[in-house]
Amino acid sequence: MKDDALKRPKTNQGKRDKFRRLAESRTNNALITIGRIANLSNRQLYEFEEAEVRKIIKVLREAVSEVESRFASPKGKAESRFKL
Repeated sequence: MKDDALKRPKTNQGKRDKFRRLAESRTNNALITIGRIANLSNRQLYEFEEAEVRKIIKVLREAVSEVESRFASPKGKAESRFKL
């Protein structure tokens, strides 16, 4: 079980440390995953249509825009899933 101090820091510095730790970890994980999506561009291994590629790029851009919007004006958590 995780320590309660990690879940709910009581000081502003604790909240800042938690944000930095999670931001670094989650951003690095996102970059790794985006790299895996980029690997799908190998035409020797995969066959795809340009419309599918545009759809993938569009949903990734929309997700980044959503992140920007939420940092500019935080609101409730939006959940969405991608499907070709």
